[in-house]
Amino acid sequence: MGIYLNPGNQSFWQSIRSEIYVDKTELIAQTNKYLNTRERFLCVSRPRRFGKSMTLEMLAAYYSCGCDSKKLFAGRKIENCDTFQEHLNQYDVIFLNMQQFLSEAVPGKITDYLAQEVIRDLKKEYGDILVEQDIGLAAALREIFAETDRQFIFLIDEWDCVMRERQDADSLQRHYLDFLRNLLKDQPYVALAYMTGILPVKKYGTHSALNMFAEYSMTNQYAFEEYTGFTETEVKDLCNQFHMDFDETSSWYDGYRFKKFHHVYNPRSVVEAMRHQDFSNYWVSTETYEALKVYMDMDFDGLRSDMVQMLGGGRVIVNTHSFQNDMHTFKTKDDVLTLLIHLGYLAYDSCSKEVFIPNKEVMEEFENAMSVGGWPEVMGVLKASDRLLEDTLFCHAESVAEGLDQAHMEAASILTYNNEESLSCAIGLAYYSARKYYKMIRELPAGRGFADIVFVPLPHTGKPALVMELKYNKSAQAAIQQIKERRYTKALEGYTGEILLVGINYDRDKVEKPHTCMIEKFHMHPPETSGQR
Repeated sequence: MGIYLNPGNQSFWQSIRSEIYVDKTELIAQTNKYLNTRERFLCVSRPRRFGKSMTLEMLAAYYSCGCDSKKLFAGRKIENCDTFQEHLNQYDVIFLNMQQFLSEAVPGKITDYLAQEVIRDLKKEYGDILVEQDIGLAAALREIFAETDRQFIFLIDEWDCVMRERQDADSLQRHYLDFLRNLLKDQPYVALAYMTGILPVKKYGTHSALNMFAEYSMTNQYAFEEYTGFTETEVKDLCNQFHMDFDETSSWYDGYRFKKFHHVYNPRSVVEAMRHQDFSNYWVSTETYEALKVYMDMDFDGLRSDMVQMLGGGRVIVNTHSFQNDMHTFKTKDDVLTLLIHLGYLAYDSCSKEVFIPNKEVMEEFENAMSVGGWPEVMGVLKASDRLLEDTLFCHAESVAEGLDQAHMEAASILTYNNEESLSCAIGLAYYSARKYYKMIRELPAGRGFADIVFVPLPHTGKPALVMELKYNKSAQAAIQQIKERRYTKALEGYTGEILLVGINYDRDKVEKPHTCMIEKFHMHPPETSGQR
């Protein structure tokens, strides 16, 4: 075993011995499909905390020759795959962590240092072939392949660190990409190249130096959806094992959505919550809110209103295709929003092309970023939301209407009511603090239609459920009537207890007191069972 050549299975062994290990070994069945095909170049990008390095360590343990990993994979899902035995420990693996090379190399010499280190490793194994002193890395690998017919699997971690940490070093970035292209593209010694990072492959105009790579990113993971984070089934199993409430886990860490898997959870945060028996914001242990604030404060037309709409529980249509896959080339607000998707601050629905804040944990990061200045109007609304919820729970309808008037007045420069959709987002923002006790669902299918906003109480909070209907230039009475006629309480099927029906109307023609509110109590009784009268 070497440092970079066939690093062995020690790291994967540590993973499976950990207190919590979720079996994602079936990912290997996907990579096996691409071995020695035209599709053998894979760039799988994910945010921090989503298990990228652990995936590479698993692949290294599986493919690396020079070690016996059969026992490590015994009983794992991949063991039942037809190709498991065929490729187990059959390849020379070159494992590269680009962050290490960037940190250790003389500035501007990352590729020279990388080649020097890997060639040193290769000479330990193939010294009888590599007798030439001054030989480039690609030339050395070609010579080994020509003499032995042995192919290599390249596993590249933090591939994009040059783009993220040397954002303005355009010549260094181009040189780095050209180096990777020369090392990998059209080379007969490459059986598979799997690289991972936060960003997809960097674009330069109409040409990409690494255009042979297929991209699997947070805008579309394709075949790798199931392995991007924890699935709903996996999280339910963990909650049962650690006696943690699933609904609250979902509220905190769910929200990433793909075409097949609609509920993908932040894996690191779920693990930490289970281990510590505590629902909390574990995002802050790996990244500070300042990283988010930089992008939130960018001066692109419509960006601030989009942010506020998402804070209110809404979604925003975004064009992800103009993004240049770096962290400083921004031409529109869509580029900023797309970067936030790749960083994990926003989730993306590829079917509707909409972006949204995924969960309570990330929502707290947005609040932290706003609290240090630049968003006083919104922070005023958020701070008043505790009182607004209290007035609602005590059925003080007039006070609720006054609170909404105040919220609208404070944030009038951002919260513009154009229709019921924008009103819904504004109301969601005004009830921001309710998310400490509730799961807020907008446009929830119920009875004969969709309830505008439903607040489902989280376990052990002792709060009543809320069903809200919003009207625009009509009346609060009409809103309450619609809840009853269309039986929106059906949205809470299975819930028993008190429900507050909340009707809110906004009259745009009224300068003073434009909001009106009505609140009625409703009791959801358990269904009668056989034998009951």
